[in-house]
This record gives sequence, structure tokens and C-alpha cells, in this order.
Amino acid sequence: MKNEFTLSAILNVKPEIAYKAWLNGKEHSNFTGSPAKINPKVGGTFTAWDGYISGKTMELEPNKRILQKWRTTEFPDKSPDSMLEITFENVDKGTKLTIRHFNIPEGQAEEYKKGWKDYYFEPMKKYFSF
Repeated sequence: MKNEFTLSAILNVKPEIAYKAWLNGKEHSNFTGSPAKINPKVGGTFTAWDGYISGKTMELEPNKRILQKWRTTEFPDKSPDSMLEITFENVDKGTKLTIRHFNIPEGQAEEYKKGWKDYYFEPMKKYFSF
């Protein structure tokens, strides 16, 4: 069973705006429609979806890349954190946002893949279409 995947979407916004929104609790809450708290620095912790998602930021390349330890309340207690790499690439129409999610607990990858599409990519496309 594959425990990782990569997804991409095009957002109608510059990479620096999408990057800053991802790391800003208020903006993150606005584009997902659910509460998020984010300490936007390396070593900073975050929660999203009212505590369903939690983690820690491991690396930041301003306006280009974020690497985070990531888990949900559905992870088995002894499972290590998964890893989430988010990249922001400047393209003609705005930003190509790519998520590489890996080290996911066995049997959960497809559920999270659908979740990224439904609860992040689609709302972000709408949010940044103004």
C-alpha cells in the first residue's frame, strides 16, 4: 500500500500571497472555513480544522517551500508524524501549489488525498479567485 502522494493545483494568486496565507492562522482559517492556529516560524507548531490536524514546521524557504511534521487525530497513537512538503511555484496563471504528503500511516493515504482536494484545494481556488 502506498503511503504517500503528490497533488497540485493552480491558484489565481502570486506565490508569496499563497505562502503567507498558509502560514497565517487567520488567513488559513478563512480559506479553509475552519479554525487554525499557526506559529509561522521554523520550530513553530500549528493546528488546523479545530485541532483535527496538528504539527510542527521544520523548514521554510520564503515564498517557495514549507516542510512540516503533520498528523491528525485519526493517526494511531504510536504512529510517527507524517511529513508534508508544500511548494509554491510561479506560473503564468498565478501559483502552482504542490503538496507532497509522505510517511502516512498504513491505509490512510487515499482518505487524506481526497481531503486535500476537497478541504484545501477547492476552497483555496475559490478564496483566491477574487
